[in-house]
Amino acid sequence: MKAVITVTGKDAVGIIAGVSALCAEHGANIIEITQSVLSEYFAMIMLAEIDKLDLPFAEFAEKLAEMGRARGLDARAMHEDIFNTMHRV
Repeated sequence: MKAVITVTGKDAVGIIAGVSALCAEHGANIIEITQSVLSEYFAMIMLAEIDKLDLPFAEFAEKLAEMGRARGLDARAMHEDIFNTMHRV
């Protein structure tokens, strides 16, 4: 199983490190990442394997959102199945 993780907001040092650390702490393996900085704005999309999470996915998603809020960012995790369903033509 995979999850799509997105993070947007004002650029700052350590955003990728913070998200990566949270993933590592809970057993999510980042398999792909892309990020851009446009002027002062940061945008990142990660694809992570979540088969070995040490907590339910909903709790992981909330921890990610909490981390984002604490840094003034919008950070979200969406299960791959939901992402695919939303983007099916």
